[in-house]
Amino acid sequence: MRWLWVGLACAFACGDDDGAALDAALEDAAVGLDAADGDAGPPAPTPELGRHTVELIDTRRVVPSDGLPSDVAPMHSNNNLDVIRHEGRVYLAFRTAPDHFASAETLMHVVSSSDEVSWDHEATFGFSTDIREPRFLVLDGRLRFYFSLLGTDAFTFDPMGVRVTEREGDGTWSEPVDIDLTGYVVWRTKVERGTAYMSTYLGGEHIYLFDGEPLDVELRTSTDGISWTPLAPAGSEEQHVYRGGGSEMDFTLTDEGDLLAVIRNEAGDETGFGSLVCRAPADDLGAWNCRHDPKKYDSPLMFWHDGEAYLIRRRNVTDTGHYDLEMMAPTMTALSVRYQAAYVATPKRCSLWRYVQDEDRIAYVMDLPSRGDTCFASKIEGHRGRSSSSTTTVRTSTARMCPGGLGRTATLISTGTYSVSRSGRA
Repeated sequence: MRWLWVGLACAFACGDDDGAALDAALEDAAVGLDAADGDAGPPAPTPELGRHTVELIDTRRVVPSDGLPSDVAPMHSNNNLDVIRHEGRVYLAFRTAPDHFASAETLMHVVSSSDEVSWDHEATFGFSTDIREPRFLVLDGRLRFYFSLLGTDAFTFDPMGVRVTEREGDGTWSEPVDIDLTGYVVWRTKVERGTAYMSTYLGGEHIYLFDGEPLDVELRTSTDGISWTPLAPAGSEEQHVYRGGGSEMDFTLTDEGDLLAVIRNEAGDETGFGSLVCRAPADDLGAWNCRHDPKKYDSPLMFWHDGEAYLIRRRNVTDTGHYDLEMMAPTMTALSVRYQAAYVATPKRCSLWRYVQDEDRIAYVMDLPSRGDTCFASKIEGHRGRSSSSTTTVRTSTARMCPGGLGRTATLISTGTYSVSRSGRA
């Protein structure tokens, strides 16, 4: 069989106003970046194929591009996106701002297309504060769009709750309303087996304060898309599925209904730093059992296909790929700072992985066209698999950060036709 996959990959240029360096970076991203000067790093891990072999055919850029409507003007930094197919059209939302960091100038654009080449303007949202984590959800035939508000201080992470808007029958979008998740960040929304789910985390401000305060990761369900009820282990009064250093989380369900998940554990806790690989039984989806993984699964996207659980997430281009380097430091604060400093200095890729179900571990499959600090992923639903991903933090090809994250970035839609066939493994 064949998949048609769409991915948004990072391209960037430091201090470039005329776009020449950005265009060159996009060309590099479109052909794969193993040979990019100064950004190649160690060889990729050995692929561990499961039931399928996967081959990427081509890529295509959407943001910025001539296909965007004239009233959608991307700024220097374009990232944080979501994409969905609804009633014959593809809807794409993306954040645009002067740079990657919090800004009062941030806007969230929503566009739609019937061919993914020419796009129509749907809506633009601005609140004179930062906006991130756009998430679409179709429930009972109605298209909703969620996003998280944050502050304006470029040096802090200040969650201010979640808003939702709905596309009306006349093509307009309703006024965004608060859904009573003060202090939360929404990470994913999806419908699995007819149930609407939202993954959220609370306490995100503590990640970059390095104060050791725990965060709560929650999995919520809803019947109306407005009120979201947290899942928890049967008989428990808690409403989180994990408390500690975790934040961004995504999951998928197996054919038997068991839950498989990954959690980014950037803040660290008694398990270590990096990530957590988790599962829960079908009869108690709130009862999670997690194990430590030293790699950091930034911006995770999980989905199920033909007996395999796949993951798209960022790959740290080092010999081990580890975030948890087993360093020593007198305090958790000092250790967090050391790990952040080490991580920001290495190249990144956007990669496809799979969840090895009988071992509860994550295995590498392949790199997707990408460069820099990349891989904010989203999957288009349909009869053919499609995915999208974009940059988050901006990096140069010489393994140093653009000053203050001020480089220009582009959302590169990778329209990839994947040949997906059984690899011989059951």
